[in-house]
Amino acid sequence: MSRVISTRLSTYRDRLVRAAGHAFVVCAFVVLAQVAHAASPLEAFKGMSGNLDIAGGTAHIPVMKEAAKRIMTQNAAIRISVAGGGSGVGVQQVGEGLVAIGNTGRALSEAEVAKYCLVSFPFAIDGVAVVVNPANPVGALTAAQVRDIYAGKVTNWKALGGADRAITLYTRDEASGTREVFDGKLLAKGTVAASANVVPSNGAMKTAVAQDAGAIGYVGIGHIDTSVKAPVLDGMVATQENAANGSYTVTRKLYMNTKGQPTGLVRAFIDYLFTDEGADIIRASGYIPTGR
Repeated sequence: MSRVISTRLSTYRDRLVRAAGHAFVVCAFVVLAQVAHAASPLEAFKGMSGNLDIAGGTAHIPVMKEAAKRIMTQNAAIRISVAGGGSGVGVQQVGEGLVAIGNTGRALSEAEVAKYCLVSFPFAIDGVAVVVNPANPVGALTAAQVRDIYAGKVTNWKALGGADRAITLYTRDEASGTREVFDGKLLAKGTVAASANVVPSNGAMKTAVAQDAGAIGYVGIGHIDTSVKAPVLDGMVATQENAANGSYTVTRKLYMNTKGQPTGLVRAFIDYLFTDEGADIIRASGYIPTGR
């Protein structure tokens, strides 16, 4: 009798285990489906169509292009173009209605906001770093030395512990957001020698410095790679982590700007960059997401 009872109990237990296992699998599928849905911000573009033109700050380009690629892969009815030109171009083109989003590597002035009725969306933090050619043995500079270099007071790397080689200055045009941060926070709005070579973008700056053993320039930290070297500046190491935690102080925010409050596809694009997936794109491009 006891053997029969034991067998029945065992059978009942097995049924409970199977039932529990089935319930667990169903629950797991529900959870996974919910997670998949929550992790798909590109669903916001479902059913949308149209063109979205973006221009301005060159530091923004890697983020904009990656976001555009993912959106257009999800929805072939959407076409997004991304161009550079610098912060000044971004303000002018969005203000004049030539593009829907004008990117700047600086905050808008009151005059720009008033003239064009612009609305700003800061989405990332970037640092601006002094860069030299990797072959340059100079590994550290002070802000005072950088100011003297750009003012034309120091013209040879030998005076800074480097090789006996003339210093070649590279800078950005006055509409550049990167230059505005460099001039304001590092040069303290000091003069830049007339002999400085003007380049149009972070990418062009990096290429120029990489090809000139005597060069000095500056780029957004997100653009630093093995082709250029960022000397330690006043004891500060130029990394995005240090820019985020405040131990590197030559920093700025990156902005998307629209003419009035954005709607439709423009609004969806901006909102996408504030999702977790958008934050991943920003980090992968070398920047720190600001969050909402």
